Order: sequence, then C-alpha cells, then structure tokens
Amino acid sequence: GVEGANSQVSSSSNSIPTTQNHILTQQQHIAVNYQQQAAAAAAAAAAASGVAARNPSRQRNLPPLPNIMHNMNNNVTPTNSTSVVPAPMMPVSSASHSAGGGSPAATANMGTGMLSQASGVCVGSAGGAGDRMPRYLSSPAAAAAVYAASSQQAISNAVNEHGPNNFATIRTTSIVTKQQKEHMQEEMHEQMSGYKRMRREHQAALLKLEEKCKLEMEAHKGALDKEYDNLLYNFTRELERLEAKHQQDLERRQKQTTAAEKKLFKEISLKQESERKAFDLNRKKEYKANKERWKRELSMDESTPKRQRDLTLQSQKDNLKQAEAQEEQRLLRAQKQYIDLEMRKFRRRRLISLHELEDQLLRDELSKKQHQLEQAHAILLKHHEKTQELEYRQQKSVHQLREEQINTQHDTELKNQNDYMERVKKELLRKHALEIRQHPKSLKQKELQIRKQFRETCKTQTKQYKRYKAQILQTTPKEQQKEVIKQLKEEKHRKLTLLGEQYEQSIADMFQSQSYKLDETQVIECHRTNEQLEYELDVLTAYQNKNKKQAQEQRDRERKELENRVNVRRGLLESKMNAELQQFNQERAERLRIKQEKHARELEAFDQESLALGFSALSLSEVSRETYPDEEGSLSGSMISLAHSNSSTSFPAGSL
Repeated sequence: GVEGANSQVSSSSNSIPTTQNHILTQQQHIAVNYQQQAAAAAAAAAAASGVAARNPSRQRNLPPLPNIMHNMNNNVTPTNSTSVVPAPMMPVSSASHSAGGGSPAATANMGTGMLSQASGVCVGSAGGAGDRMPRYLSSPAAAAAVYAASSQQAISNAVNEHGPNNFATIRTTSIVTKQQKEHMQEEMHEQMSGYKRMRREHQAALLKLEEKCKLEMEAHKGALDKEYDNLLYNFTRELERLEAKHQQDLERRQKQTTAAEKKLFKEISLKQESERKAFDLNRKKEYKANKERWKRELSMDESTPKRQRDLTLQSQKDNLKQAEAQEEQRLLRAQKQYIDLEMRKFRRRRLISLHELEDQLLRDELSKKQHQLEQAHAILLKHHEKTQELEYRQQKSVHQLREEQINTQHDTELKNQNDYMERVKKELLRKHALEIRQHPKSLKQKELQIRKQFRETCKTQTKQYKRYKAQILQTTPKEQQKEVIKQLKEEKHRKLTLLGEQYEQSIADMFQSQSYKLDETQVIECHRTNEQLEYELDVLTAYQNKNKKQAQEQRDRERKELENRVNVRRGLLESKMNAELQQFNQERAERLRIKQEKHARELEAFDQESLALGFSALSLSEVSRETYPDEEGSLSGSMISLAHSNSSTSFPAGSL
C-alpha cells in the first residue's frame, strides 16, 4: 500500500517554476502564521472539548493514533471537508481572548483553518497534539503549499458567508482549462481562417489580374490583326486600282496608236495626192509647151512635107505620153513603198513604245508591291514591339503583385507567429500561475487518495483481523480468550499505528517532492517552450527566405523565358520577312525576264514579218522623216519630193 501510494504521489503535472524571492517570502510568512495557528489550535481544542475525538472510550487505554487515523475515522472527502493544512489565523492574543470568552462557536469561527463549520471535523491530533507541527509541513515548499491552500480556504469561507449566488462566476479548474483550450483553439482557428482568407484573396487577385492580362492581350491581338487585315485589304485595293489604271493606260495607248496610225496614213496620203496633182499639172504644162515648141519647130521646117511633120509630131507626142506614164508609175510605186515603209516604221516604233510602257507599268506594279511589302514588314515589326512592350508590362505587373502578396503573406505569418508566441508564453505563465495556485489543491487530492487507500487497507486488515480473531477464538480455551483478545487488539493497534505512520511519511515525502518537482518542471517547461518557439521562428524565417529566393528565381526564370520567346519570335519574324523579300525579288526578276522575253519575241516576229514584206531591218531602224501625230520634236519632212519633176532633166537624155 505504501508503494502504491508513493507511485500515485510521484505522478504530477508539469508546471512553470516560481521565483526564489517569492518562495522565500512565502516561507517566512508561513512560519509566522503557523506559530499563530498552533496557539489558536490549542485554545480551540481546549474550548471545544469532545470535538477532537468522536469515541474517546474506545481509545482510553490505547496509545494515540497518527493524524491519518483520525482523518480516516472522520471520513474526510474532497467535497465535505476543509483543507487538510491550516490556514492563516488571527494572532495568539486575539485567539486567547476569544477562547476566554467561553463560546466554542466563536472559537470555531476564528479558527476556520482548523475546524470546518460545515462538517465539524477536527484536523488536529486526538491526544492533545494540536500544538505539534506535522512532519509534512517541515519543508519550505510544503509551507508554501500551505499558504496557497489557506488562500483557497479563504475563498471557500467567503462563499459560505455571502452565499453561492454572489459567486456564481466561480468555476472549477477543469472548466477553466477547457474554456482556455477552447479560446485558444478559437483564436488559432480565427487566425488560420484569416490566413486562408488572405491566401484565397491573393489567389483571386492573381487570377483576376491574369484574366485581365489575358483579355487585354486578346484585345491587343485582335486590334493588331484588324489593323494588319485592313492594311492588306488596302494593299489589295491599291493593287486593283493600279492594275485597272494600267489596263486603262494600255487601252488608251492602243487607241492612240490606232488613231495615230490612221492620221499618219491620211497625212501621207494627202501629201502624195498633192504630189500627184502637182505632177499631173506639170505634166500637162510640159506637154502643152513641148507640143507648141514641136509645132513651131516643124512649121519652120517647110522642106518637110506636112504629112511627115504630122507623123513626127504624133510620134513625139506618143513618146512623151509614154515617158509621162512611166514617170507616173514610178511615182506611184515610190509613194506606195514610202507609205508602207513609214507605216511599218510607225508600227515598229509603236510596238517598242508599247513594250516600254508595259515595262514601265510592270516596274511601277513591282515597286508598289515592294513598297507594300516593306510597309507590311514595318507594321509587323511595330506590332511585335507593341506586343513585346505589353508582355513585359503585364509580366511586370504580375510579378509585382506576386511579390507584394508574398511580402504580405510573410508579414502576416510573422505577425501570426509572434502572436502565437506571445499567446503561448502568456498561456504558459497563466498555466504556471494556475498550477502554483492549484498546487495545494492537487496536493490535497493526492493526500485524499493516499488516505482513501489507507482506509481501504485498514478495512481489509480489519476484516482479516476479524477472521483471524474468529479462528483463534475457536482454538483458544474460554478462560484465555479475554487475554488473547486483548493481545490481538494491541497487535492490531500497533500494526495500524505503524501503517498510519508509514502513510504519514508518504504524505510528507509527497509534499516535499512535489514542491521541488513543481519548480524544476516549470523551469524545464519554460526553457523547452522558449527553445521550441525560437526553433519554430527560425524554421519559419528560413522557410520564408527560401520561399522568397524561389519566388525570385521563378520571376527571373519567367523573365528570361519571356525574353527568349520574344527573341525567338523576332527571329522568326525577321526570317519570314527575309524569305518574303527574297521570294518577291525572285518573282520580280522572273516577271521582268518573262516580259523581256515576250517583248523580244514580239519584236522578232514583227521584224520577220517586215522582212517577208520586203523591208530590211536597217530601213526600219532608220529615223522616220514624218512627224507622228502624238510625238513632239520628231524629225519632220519627207525626203521624197516631186519638185525636180518640173525640170526637163527629170527625163532621160535623148528622150525628146
């Protein structure tokens, strides 16, 4: 039973230590109070005779039992008894004066630490040993526990005096501890809820910003695509208008060529007709003059007969007509050859001019396309720069928001950690203070457990004693039974006394060990708590630094990835522009080559046709003597003139 009591006493809760100054002060105060209580207890024992022992007749011839025996007989329980240890009392003089008043009730009221009004149980020794200090009060820690218990007793007395309604808020330790745990859990839950709410708000803000950036990028791309499509549409319209203009120029040139050809043919025809008229007029004049001259010459030759003269005159007329007819045929052939040559030259020149116009129009078209291509490339580069600027700006805003959120999160975590540390320290101080206040109560509970175990042990030994007594009396003669019963009672009393002393020693050891253990445990717990809090703070700081470093590395990596994407996109765009420019140059060279080959074939076919018509390439390449209707500054005047036809030298010598 003693070992079980020691094992039960050794189990106690951890608590924080009190300061040495407070302990020394309590020890001094308790020593003074105990002396006062001892004197008051003696007076109370003298005044309240008959209360110290419930059945003195049973213990008249027996040695005094330990205090634990009387407490056992008084059936002390945690709910109906006062504190086991005495509370601070009035000074001895006032106690003696009250005791001298002769009223046991007054004495009991003054000694509330020794006697409970509710149960009327005396806590002192039965043999008048109330002025002797118990062994479990010999240590300073136990004395401190006594003082703390006396404070609890004062509160109980106040409750008895004022009634339960005036102290309705007083709660038990378990309820207070439970409420404190619930309050701490509520604070932690509220703190965690705020932290989660902040994280959700951060996520929502980040998603909102990303969605805003996405919509902004889509709108930006849509605007750029629309601008580029409008540009291409304008390019197409410009090319269509340019093509229509070129077609109109070609048609106008064709009409001009046809009109100029007709006009030239008409002008040359009119000139040749005038020449023919002048030729006929001159021929008639010459014929008339020659006829008159021939007649005059023949009339002067009278020796020739008239018939002969008429035949000679007729012969000369016929010869002249024949010569004039030949001259007219020669003139007609020359005019026809001249007009055919001029018209052929005109057509060749017009063909070359048409080729030049087509070349010029083709160069204009290619120049326009090149300008449009360069303009499209410039707008693509501009779009690339705008997109790059928007991407950098959006990434900067996202990174700035993430950095602000991380800083806010870390500040909140540090604030929550500091609040948690302060709360844990305050709760630990409150817990230690409560343990110090509740230490006498816990000691009382452990003492009651030991006493309960002692009562159970005594009951067991009493039952065994009765059975043993019955067995002995059965085998003992009747005349010796009285002596045997006396010896058995003495042996029983001796064993119970020894057992009570052992339990008293266990209680005293428990008081002493628990006091020192309380101080040491509280110091260790405080030290461990501080170390744990510092470790948690260091872990949190290290985690935050690591998180910041990872976030910075992620931002740098995203920034570098964006730069790489921009550079790759710029490189692809430039390579695409170079490919388009190279393709355009190839197409331009190919179209120019095809156009030149076409013109060369057309000119060669024209020259072959001219050669088949009897016109040499040299004659066609000579400068025309006619003024073309649509050309300024061209050589004018025809080298063919019939003015010399008016002279007689136009006819061959001897033709007359």
